[in-house]
Amino acid sequence: MDLFDKGGEEPQVQSGHRPLADRLRPKSLSEVIGQQQVLGPEAPLGVMLGSNSLSSLVFWGPPGVGKTTIARHLADETDLHFVQISAIFTGVPELRKVFEAAKMRARNGQGTLLFVDEIHRFNKAQQDSFLPHMEDGTILLVGATTENPSFELNAAVLSRAQVLVLERLDLADLERLTQRAEKELDRALPLDGPAREALLEMADGDGRALLNLIEQVAAWKVQGKLNTAQLGQRLMKRAAKYDKSGEEHYNLISALHKSVRGSDPDAALYWYARMLEGGEDPRYLARRFVRMAVEDIGLADPQAQTHCLHAWETYERLGSPEGELALAQAVIYLALAPKSNAGYVAYKGARAEARRTGSKPPPKHILNAPTSMMKDQGYGDGYAYDHDAEDGFSGQNYFPDGMKRPVLYSPVERGFERELKKRVDWFAKLRAKR
Repeated sequence: MDLFDKGGEEPQVQSGHRPLADRLRPKSLSEVIGQQQVLGPEAPLGVMLGSNSLSSLVFWGPPGVGKTTIARHLADETDLHFVQISAIFTGVPELRKVFEAAKMRARNGQGTLLFVDEIHRFNKAQQDSFLPHMEDGTILLVGATTENPSFELNAAVLSRAQVLVLERLDLADLERLTQRAEKELDRALPLDGPAREALLEMADGDGRALLNLIEQVAAWKVQGKLNTAQLGQRLMKRAAKYDKSGEEHYNLISALHKSVRGSDPDAALYWYARMLEGGEDPRYLARRFVRMAVEDIGLADPQAQTHCLHAWETYERLGSPEGELALAQAVIYLALAPKSNAGYVAYKGARAEARRTGSKPPPKHILNAPTSMMKDQGYGDGYAYDHDAEDGFSGQNYFPDGMKRPVLYSPVERGFERELKKRVDWFAKLRAKR
């Protein structure tokens, strides 16, 4: 058995102490807590196992939700030899050894489930090296990643594997895990009810992290039960998962933008705070607020853009953390402002019309004629000076000759655009008369 071959055996720990997370590792798929969306009888893995037709898989999910454990038991359930490698520590020479060993097993009638942890760490060439062995059945690949597979994995690999999303454990799952740990430890944790819930929150959906926290708490020599404040003094809260350039960044800014669009100031403030707590640059958020003002509020409240720019300027003058309050107030203003994307839609429509009509020239009557030759060509002929017209509106055509007049800007009946709609309708009536 080579260095990376785990066989079907549980790893042996040489010392007398086994970590709680290792002692509580599920002994079968039925003992896995959570993930019923993939493990249930009618869920993807349940159906595959029920029909004995397991295919290559990619598990996408946060740390500590059971990716390795599920992979190991899939091998047990399908009588496949389990081999585990990590993309962090495995290079091309080691991969060749893994593939050769799998070929030898295949010749002896034994299939191989190759579990690749952090599979997104492999480069394109390394990922491509799996393809022929997946296609000829030498290996059944199960990859695990915390990153979005559509961004990080080759299309060729994704086309040969089904992506299954594993979710962070909820509080009910974490409580079940805590009860299982207390049974293993043969004693209850020395925490009152609120402190117990605070401990679950500290794990942030990560079962392995929770078991490590439980092991620390269980080792304390305390009288009675600790409250939340006492627990907080003894344990540091786990840092929230946030990657300023990765999936969490885009997920949270999407949540913030949609909360503003949905006129929910509380939710918008929450996601704004989550991004700040994760270390996001307030200048990035300030720029996004200006975008929200012009994209989702527009002329329904022309002051929204000015408000955001002033908040941005205030942040630049005050710095952090005081300047972040100005940005928070901008978030509240944006969330409560009347919403309209009419200007945004009109702009996109104008760009589409510009592409469709190509290089059609303006009508000659609205062209300047600075030379006599241009006058002879009819430039400026028939131009009606709007200030001389009744109501200051001539109603002339300003689109290219022969082009059907499009309707691009349709203001909504909200905020200041209600007034703009009256003007649009008024000019439309005058234009129809003239």
